[in-house]
Amino acid sequence: MIHFDNVSKFYTTKQGRHYVFKSLNVSLPTDKNIAILGPNGVGKSTLIRMMGGADMPNSGKIWSPQNISWPLGLQGGLQGSMTARENVRFVARIHGYKDTKPIEQRVIDFAEIGKFFDEPVKNYSSGMRSRITFGLTMAFDFDFDVLLIDELGAVGDANFRKKSEQLLLSKYQSTKLVMVNHSLSSLKKFCQAGVVIKNQNLCYYDELDDAIQEYQSTYVKN
Repeated sequence: MIHFDNVSKFYTTKQGRHYVFKSLNVSLPTDKNIAILGPNGVGKSTLIRMMGGADMPNSGKIWSPQNISWPLGLQGGLQGSMTARENVRFVARIHGYKDTKPIEQRVIDFAEIGKFFDEPVKNYSSGMRSRITFGLTMAFDFDFDVLLIDELGAVGDANFRKKSEQLLLSKYQSTKLVMVNHSLSSLKKFCQAGVVIKNQNLCYYDELDDAIQEYQSTYVKN
């Protein structure tokens, strides 16, 4: 389970605090793949970042006995002044790898960005960043129990997306997904359950079709 204990997240604006989430008290299961549903600006990426530790709530606590990945996709975090190779080496060493070359090669082969692998990440396009972030997580033999995916469909061209999707589909037995994607067809391909972000809260549905119905009735105008 992933537990949210009285979690609130807000941003300070000229009009005061803008709450994205307020007093969340919910536990999400980690035995099935979960789609995160909501319109633009409602907090989907913020939720993924907080779950992966790339962003922090203003109050409360998110915790889990499971090993949760960092966010994958356009919001994935890399140190901008370092090259992709340096980022990969740093993460590999954190995970206890003294010889980082095999991990580097896996990311090189998967990301397919050629000579830019040794250029500073701050010079990358968002798609290139995503390729490295996704490839880096895939390189670790799935030490993670849960992968956090933010807009996988935006990562790379059609061939790269297909390769990424095939890899995820092949790993269902060893890891679960929490996924943001604007394509309902993509969510149906990967996920069994859903969370609708509504009224600064998380509404969990054990069946994805029920979550989609709630999302459409709440946000999609006829």
